[in-house]
This record gives sequence, C-alpha cells and structure tokens, in this order.
Amino acid sequence: MPYTADKPGRPHDPEALRARIPGWGADLDPADRPAFPREQPGIATGAHWDLPEQQHGFGPREKSVEHTRLTPVFGTAQPLHGVAGGIRRLAYARYSEGQTAHWLLLVAADRVDSAGAHLASLASRRPDDPITQSGVLGERGRHPIASRFGRGRVDLKHAWMDPVLVVGPWVLAAVGLFRFGRALVVSRGGR
Repeated sequence: MPYTADKPGRPHDPEALRARIPGWGADLDPADRPAFPREQPGIATGAHWDLPEQQHGFGPREKSVEHTRLTPVFGTAQPLHGVAGGIRRLAYARYSEGQTAHWLLLVAADRVDSAGAHLASLASRRPDDPITQSGVLGERGRHPIASRFGRGRVDLKHAWMDPVLVVGPWVLAAVGLFRFGRALVVSRGGR
C-alpha cells in the first residue's frame, strides 16, 4: 500500500498490474531505477507515523489510475471547473501518468483555462495588456538586439515565434470581435 512509513514489498503480481494499469512496469529493471539502493527493505525511513491521516475533501478529486486511493494530503485551493476541469478529469480517469495522452490532455486543459482567462479579461473593465505585462518595454535601453547574439543563448531558436505566441491570440480575438460586430451591424441593417 502506498503512503506507509515502512517500505512495502510487492503486494501485487506484476502481470496483474500490467493488465490493470496501461504502461505499468516500464521501470521494473533495477538498473533503470536511480534510487534502487535506497528502496531495499529494512532501510529506516525516519517517519513517525504508520499511515498519515487522510485529509477530508470537499467533493470528488482526481487521482491517477496507478493508485487505489487519494494521497493523504492534496490541494483544494483550485478546484476543477468548466471545460478545462472536464478535460483534466478525463486525463486522470482514463490514462496512466506514464502515457503521453495523459500529459497532453493536461496541457490542453491549461490552454483552455488560459484562453478562458483571457476572454474573461477582455470582458472586464481592466483587460490584460500584453505589451506592458510581457516585459517587452523593459528591454528598451538594455541592448535588446546585441544581448541576444554571440552569447550562446538557447532561446534564440524560438525568439522569432515569441511575438506570434504573445500577440497572436490578441489579434485573433480582435479579428473575431470585428467580424462579430460587422455581422451584427449587417443583420440589423438588413431589417
């Protein structure tokens, strides 16, 4: 059982785990495990408890398919919500943490969440300002071009893409609002 003070042995048959959890057993070979010497039975952990007290949650929580129960302590500050929360629930319910689909779904949920935050910002009285909040103005007077070349900077490979990623969503939102406004004006003018 996970989260105990002593080092548990292998409670399940590896074949049964491989059948139940997709991708399980990729690191069974001790040569592939950098912490293998410390994982031997009989090494004292220093824990003063047998099993930590389980934190009580306020509703359903996501957990990996690798675990039979929730971790003893988990965060409750940002509960899952909306479409992004649904995508995260799907990632945890269906895919193992060892599968790429799990992490791609979590990244997609982050993008959906940030897009929602940007749209909410546009609807507020103080929308985000990509020019001042991205630090672009902070480079004035600090040799923005000369500091990038001849110094072995790794970020030069994607520097051409940064303005597109920062300004691109704003341009797309402006084009979308313009088209929506134009369609609204045309539909009202046609009456």
